Amino acid sequence: MKTLVITGGIGSGKSAVCRHFASKGIPVYDSDSRTRQLYDSDRDLVSRISRALGTDITGADGKVCRSRLASVIFSDAQKLSALESIVHPAVKEDFVKWRDSFPEGSVPFVVMESAIILEKPLFKDIADRVLLIDAPVQVRMERAVRRDCVAADRIRSRMAAQKLLNDISEGLARADADYVIVNDSDEAALFRKADSVYASMCGMA
Repeated sequence: MKTLVITGGIGSGKSAVCRHFASKGIPVYDSDSRTRQLYDSDRDLVSRISRALGTDITGADGKVCRSRLASVIFSDAQKLSALESIVHPAVKEDFVKWRDSFPEGSVPFVVMESAIILEKPLFKDIADRVLLIDAPVQVRMERAVRRDCVAADRIRSRMAAQKLLNDISEGLARADADYVIVNDSDEAALFRKADSVYASMCGMA
């Protein structure tokens, strides 16, 4: 099954493009949501994370307590790396099982929404094509502030964790992507550009 990975920084519009593809009948794997599901359902995964971090990160229900997890890995690069070394392979395995559940020919392609594929080589081999949704950093921040109804400082803090995507937006790095859409206008224009990618994916042999 052909796979298009859609990536982009906070406020870029990648989720809007994923919803647009979904409206066309394309299955979309939301990496963030699926990761949360794994935290809630895979007790072995949770146990391995707790052992690697050296502390219990579960709540009373036995599921991952996200606030506790965040406090453990906050500003600790080693613990963040330890977490990713366990979670990322689990997400990749979950995606492959999900993708393979669609019989060949049942849909033109599937989509994985992922903010990290450009930085994490582990995920590169699952993508037939990568689509980057981009926009100027200031535009992305303003969109995210309006969308989430939070202060700009909170969005700026979240964006700081996406250095490569920010560098790409500012022209400081080149995107290793097959398609790049600059989302600097309205949603209708964004979807017209996305439709060109849709047609290209459908035309792949």
